Order: sequence, then C-alpha cells, then structure tokens
Amino acid sequence: MNINGTPYRTIWPLGDDAVEVIDQTKLPHRFETVGLRTVDDCACAIREMIVRGAPLIGATAAYGVALAMREDASDEALDRAHDLLLATRPTAVNLHWALKRMCDALRNHLRGNRAAIAWREAAAICDEDVETCRSIGEHGLKILREAAAKKNSTPLNILTHCNAGWLACVDWGTALAPIYMAHDEGIQTHVWVDETRPRNQGASLTAFELGAHGVPHTIIADNAGGHYMQAGNVDLCIVGTDRVTANGDVANKIGTYLKALAAKDNDIPFYVALPSSTLDLSLQSGNHIPIEERSADELLKMTGRLPDGGIATVDIAAPGSPAANPGFDVTPARLVTGFITERGVCTANEAGLRSLLGRSPAIT
Repeated sequence: MNINGTPYRTIWPLGDDAVEVIDQTKLPHRFETVGLRTVDDCACAIREMIVRGAPLIGATAAYGVALAMREDASDEALDRAHDLLLATRPTAVNLHWALKRMCDALRNHLRGNRAAIAWREAAAICDEDVETCRSIGEHGLKILREAAAKKNSTPLNILTHCNAGWLACVDWGTALAPIYMAHDEGIQTHVWVDETRPRNQGASLTAFELGAHGVPHTIIADNAGGHYMQAGNVDLCIVGTDRVTANGDVANKIGTYLKALAAKDNDIPFYVALPSSTLDLSLQSGNHIPIEERSADELLKMTGRLPDGGIATVDIAAPGSPAANPGFDVTPARLVTGFITERGVCTANEAGLRSLLGRSPAIT
C-alpha cells in the first residue's frame, strides 16, 4: 500500500541479516520504521505491539526464527526461539501457526543449511500472506458489489472495528482488502471507523491507512455503532479476527461481540474476514480461547499530540482507580453472517468450514 506515494509492506528484509518494520506505536502522529536484528528484537516488537495483527505477528515471528538461526542453528536454539516468540501474545493463533511451519521446515535439515532455509521460509510466509489477503479482498469485493448495487448511487456504509487492514498483515489486509478494492473500482464507499479503545487502533491505524489510500471514512466512538445501525446508516459490518474455532466462534478485539449483537438486532450483515491460517481447529468452541489481559495503563492513560506538535502520554482516569483490560472478546458463530477467506465465502459454522476445507473442521 502507498504512504505519500511510496509503496510499503509492513515488514521487509534488510539484506540477509535483519528485517525492518513500521513502528505502529508511533502512528498516526509519526511514520517511523525499526530494524530488527535478533530474535529478541522480534519478540519485543510483538510484545510491545510495534507490530500487531494476527498475520503480521506470524510473519514477524517467522523472521524471528530465521534471525535466531543466523546466530545459532542448533536444535536448542530453535527450541529457545520458538518458546520465546510463542510467549509474546496468547490469543492470535497465526503466531503458533507460523512457528510450527518454521520448525517443521527446519527440523530435518542439517545445522549448516538451516539459516538459509529459515530465511527463505520466512520470506515465503510473507509473500503468501500478500496473495492470501489479495484473494480475501477479491472474494469480499463480490459481497460489496452486490450490496452497492442496492444503494441507488448512494455510498455503501461499512462499519469496522479495530484494525484489520494492511497494517495488520504484510499487505492489503483482511477486512479492509475488499474495501480498498471496491474503492479502486469506483464503488462509492464510506467506512465508519470505531475508535477501538483502549489502544485506539481504529482511530490511529485504520483511519490512517484509509486516509492514505483516499477512502472516505468517519471515526466514531465505540458505543456509537449501535446508534448508527438503528438510524439506517450502516449497510454491513466487516471485521478481522485473531482466532476462529472449529464451530465458527470468533475472537477479535474487545468490543466486537457488542457490534455483532447490535448488527443482529438491526438485521445488518456481519462478516469476518480471515486467512485460513487463523482457523484453530484444535478448539471446538470459543470458550477455550485464551484471552490476553493487557496492562491497565492502556485504559488509564492516553497518548496524543500537543498543540505545539509534541507527543505526550497523560492520565485520563480517577487517580488510584484500578482497571481491567481484556484485549479480546469472543463473538459466537450464530451472530456471524459469514467468513470471507482466501478460499471463498462460507457460513460461520462447522458445515460452512467443512465446505471450505473439504473435511470436518473438528479433525486436526
């Protein structure tokens, strides 16, 4: 995607011994990149959310393994890298998926060949993610075309929650990929961007990338979504996800469940866009998904730009008040209209996943 006319991915190699990423903690006020040269750098980038979004977390972890193999290609070093990276974020299943793929690719190879193999495999994961997201966009575009055809030349209003655009992936994104393609095709679109407290990833990231691409959008408070649905100002919802279980339950950024409830009450389609690598077929339902509990400071403080252009973090809550900060919630499959994947669109249940996968999702 383009930033000020320059095409970017969210992660790219620097020679053959480092990678560079966009520092998403600095957006939208500053656009900066960070070099990652060790597995510890990659683990820190994931843990501190310099990179975030399930597909990008997986891609960064893959390069983390590759960088570890540059320093020490032993089985012990591979195990250490795997365990270090796996512990960074518990909810996004792409992290586990990418680490397993890297380990599987390396286990049966001699130590002397592992560094080169790991680097190629990490690059392949990134390239495949781009094509996967492009395919998600193409399948979702068909849904948006059909919805736009019913609008009588008025803009198609889409609501999204958190950030599931190219910043959450290597490029294109999941939930936003169909929107970008619709916009580029000339379909009139307008996106309601939930601010997505507490980290404001809608206001900071989704709005940033939509604006950079020229897509009309409006930032709204998280609790305003239901109001706009009742008023008839939302035609459909598209969100991303960090994990989908075998029965179709969806873990996504906290607040997604409430949007799905409001959409159901107002008979508004609610789609979830995801790569098949985000399916966790080892879990039968969302009751078993580990929910990350993040720092209370994310809820009690806020960072923004001062009138003089400086950046500051300020307290916004009553002094001494504690805060609970779950990062995700689970949306039951019954509230989801369908899944938009690189393989096509399916219903959000075991039968739909079976049609998509060609086998029962309960079989791992």
